[in-house]
Amino acid sequence: MTGMRRFAAFFVAVVLAFAGSLVRAQQGGTTQPAAGSQQPADQTELTFRAGINFVTVDAYVSDSKGQPITDLNQSDFEILEDNKPQKIEQFRFIKVDGNPKPGEPPPQQIKNRDDEEREAARDDTRVFVIFLDDYHTRLGSSLAVRQPLSEWAQNNLRPLDMVAIMYPLTPVTDIDFTRDHARIIGAIQKFEGRKYKYEPRNLFEEQYQRAPTEIVEQIRNQVVMTALRGLSVRLGSMRDGRKSIIYVSEGLQAMLPPQLRSADASQPKVGNPQAFNPFAGENDPREQTAQAFSTADLYSQLRDVFIAANRNNTAIYTLDPRGLATNEFDIDENVGPEQDRNMLQASTDTLRSIADQTDGRAIVGRNDLAKGLAQAMQDSTAYYLIGYTSAQAPVDGKFHQIKVQLSAAARKRGLQVRARRGYWAATTEDVKKAEKATTAAPGASEAAKPVMAALASIAVPVQSGKYVRTWLGTERGADGKTKVTLVWEPLPKTPVGNLRNDPAPGRVSVIAATEKGDLVYRGRSPDGAQLASASPQATGASANLPASAATTAAPQSLTFEAPPGKLELRMTVEGAGGGVLDQEIRNITIPDLTAARPAISTPRVYAVRTPREFQAIAANAAAVPPANREFSRTMRLLLRFDSYGPGNEVPAPTAALLNSNGQKFTDVPVTAATAGGTHQIDMSLATIPAGEYVIEITTKSATGDTAKELVAFRVIS
Repeated sequence: MTGMRRFAAFFVAVVLAFAGSLVRAQQGGTTQPAAGSQQPADQTELTFRAGINFVTVDAYVSDSKGQPITDLNQSDFEILEDNKPQKIEQFRFIKVDGNPKPGEPPPQQIKNRDDEEREAARDDTRVFVIFLDDYHTRLGSSLAVRQPLSEWAQNNLRPLDMVAIMYPLTPVTDIDFTRDHARIIGAIQKFEGRKYKYEPRNLFEEQYQRAPTEIVEQIRNQVVMTALRGLSVRLGSMRDGRKSIIYVSEGLQAMLPPQLRSADASQPKVGNPQAFNPFAGENDPREQTAQAFSTADLYSQLRDVFIAANRNNTAIYTLDPRGLATNEFDIDENVGPEQDRNMLQASTDTLRSIADQTDGRAIVGRNDLAKGLAQAMQDSTAYYLIGYTSAQAPVDGKFHQIKVQLSAAARKRGLQVRARRGYWAATTEDVKKAEKATTAAPGASEAAKPVMAALASIAVPVQSGKYVRTWLGTERGADGKTKVTLVWEPLPKTPVGNLRNDPAPGRVSVIAATEKGDLVYRGRSPDGAQLASASPQATGASANLPASAATTAAPQSLTFEAPPGKLELRMTVEGAGGGVLDQEIRNITIPDLTAARPAISTPRVYAVRTPREFQAIAANAAAVPPANREFSRTMRLLLRFDSYGPGNEVPAPTAALLNSNGQKFTDVPVTAATAGGTHQIDMSLATIPAGEYVIEITTKSATGDTAKELVAFRVIS
C-alpha cells in the first residue's frame, strides 16, 4: 500500500500543481476590509485575540425543545481542556438572523472582492459555502438532493447572508460570494455527481484518466481534502466570526473493493478478473487488514482538514444526499454484502468525523434532510463565542479534548450545551514559523502578497460553466485616457465535451461603463468561424495545441479607450451557432498612465518554438497576445511593454525572475523593443525547471519613484 500511496501522490502533485498556489496565496495573511469601508454605526467590531495557545469555542445552548437560549452569561459556563479547568478570557453572545435592522438601507450586492471583504466583516452577516463534491456523489443522489437543498436556500437564506458554491476543483480565488440567492439555487439545480465515473471533464483529469481506479480514487480524495483546507483558510481570511460549509457528499472511501479495481480507469472492468465475482474479498483477512491500514492513512490526511477548519473558525456540516442508505454499491457492481455493508459504514463514518471534529453536524442516515439543514442555519444564528488561553500551552501536535459545561443553575433549567470536542495543538515547527513571522522584517509578508496574487491569476478555470480564458491589458491612450485591450480564447474541449457535443464559443461581446453608469464602450469580437476560415498564424496558447485545434483556439481581442478610475465590464460569451453560453461582470480599476510618476503598461506575453516564429512576432506590433500562461520548456518567451515616466521620459526598466515564494531566481535582460512597445524581454525556458515563476519588471524615474509589474507563468516539462 505504501508504494501505491507514493504513486498516487505523484499524480496528485501533477493535478494540484495548477491550483496549489491559490491555497498558498490565501495563507499569506489575513485579508482586511477595504480601506474606507464603514460598519453601521451601531455595529461593534468582533475582535478575538489570536495566538498559538489561544482557543475559541462556539457553544450552542438549547432547551428541551431544541430552542436556543440567549440569556446566559460568562459565569454560566465552565471550560475544561484535558479535564483541567481553563480561565475564560473572552465571552460574547452572537445572534444573527441575516435580516437588516429596521431603518437600515437594503443589503449591498456583492460586485467585487472589495464588496465581499467589507460585507463579510460585518457582524450581522452570515457566511455559507455549499461544497458540491461531485467526485463522491452518485448521479442519482445528486439529482435527489437538488430539491431539498434548493428549498433550504429559498426558505432559510436571508437578505444579508453571503453564499458561494464550490466544487473540488474550484480554485479558492474563483469562489464568488453573492446575495443573489436565486443564482445559488440555479447552481444547485446543475449539480451532477460522478462517483465511480472516470470520464475526464477537464485538462487536469485528462492527465490521469488511464491510471488505475484505486489511484484515481486516492487522487479524488486528496483533491477534496486540499480544497476543504484551502476553503477554510480562505474563509478565515475573510472574518474572525463563524463560517459554515455545507459539504454535500456520500463520504470518502479509503479503498475500493476488488470488483472495482481496474488497471485502466478509462476502461472499467477491463482486465479485472474479479469484476464479476461477488465473493471476491468477502470475509478475507487480507482485505480487512488492507482496509484498516488505508482507513488509518485516510484519517491521518483528514486531520489536516480538521486543523485548518478549527484554526479558521469554520464549521463543516456534512450532508449525505443518499438519505437513509442501505447499500454503498449498485447491484451491477457485483460487490458482496459484507463488503458493501462495511464500506457504507466507512464512508458514513468519514462524514460524521468531519462534522464532529469541525464543530458542525452530520446530516447522515436520515431522509429528512431539511431538518438537518435547518439545524445548521440555527447554529449560525445564535451561539456563545468563548475564548481562553490554554493553561497547558501544548505544542505537541496532538488532539486535546475540550469540554464545555453549564453551571448547576443552568442545568436545573434543563438546558443542554453543544460545542466542539477539542482541537489539534500546534507543533514546535508551527511555533517557530509564527515567531519567525513575528520577527520578520516589517513589510516582508506584504511584499510577498503581490507575488501570491500574480501566481493565483494563472489558474485555469475548470468548471463546466467556463468557455473562454481572458487577459486584460492597459497602455497609454490619447487625451489622458487609457487604452484597454481584452483578449479572449476558447478553452480546449475535453473528450467528454466532444462526446456531449458541447457548444463552442464563437464570439465575445463587451459593455464597459463607469461607476456612475456612463457608457464607455460597447463592442463585439468578430465571428470565430470567420477567423478560423482565415487560418491565422498560431501563437502563444494556440501554439501549445494540436494543429487541428490551433485555428479555433487563436486569441481574439477587443480594444477601447477609457478614463482612469473604476470600470464595470459586462462580458457575454456567445456560441458559434448563436445563443448566450456564459456571462460575467468584472469590476476593474483603470490606471492613470499619464500621471507624473513612472508606470508600466501591462506586459504582453508571447510563446514561440522556432526562430522564425519569434522573428515574425517581434516584428508585428499588432500581434495579439494569448491569455494562456502555461508553457513548455521547449518554448521561448517574448514580453513586450512600455515604460513611462513623467512627461516624455522613458525610464530604463530592469527585470528579475522570482520563484513561487517571491525569492529572486536570476536577473532577466531587458532590451529595446523591435516593435509594439518601448522594451522587450527575450527569455528561453529550456534552462528553467518545471514550476511556477514571476517576472518582476521595475522602472525608475529620474526623481527616484518606481513602478512594478508582475507577470506570472507556469513551466511544464
